[in-house]
Amino acid sequence: MTSTESLTISELSACCTPIARAPMDATSAERLARSLKALADPARLRLLSIVASHEDAEACVCDLTEPLGLSQPTVSHHLKVLVDAGYLNRDKRGTWAYYSLTPNALDSVSGLLSNL
Repeated sequence: MTSTESLTISELSACCTPIARAPMDATSAERLARSLKALADPARLRLLSIVASHEDAEACVCDLTEPLGLSQPTVSHHLKVLVDAGYLNRDKRGTWAYYSLTPNALDSVSGLLSNL
């Protein structure tokens, strides 16, 4: 893996020491920052919230465009960023994609940043 690639949140929690336990090296800090950037967008934070609070904790992309007031391609882009970062899972059913939270992904972020 090159220093320009980001790790999924599960890979980060497996390889990285929580920030308060030991100094983080520059490469780990860069990778963590790129993964956290996936969360550092209001639309993406709202998407996580909508998916988590949706019935059965999963939502179809068709259910996500109206609440955000964004076009379907824009919502799909934000969802792809969250999937690539490991925060959401994607399940294709027919012509629609359904999204659900990756179990413990947000807990992993919390653990990495704990005790600051």
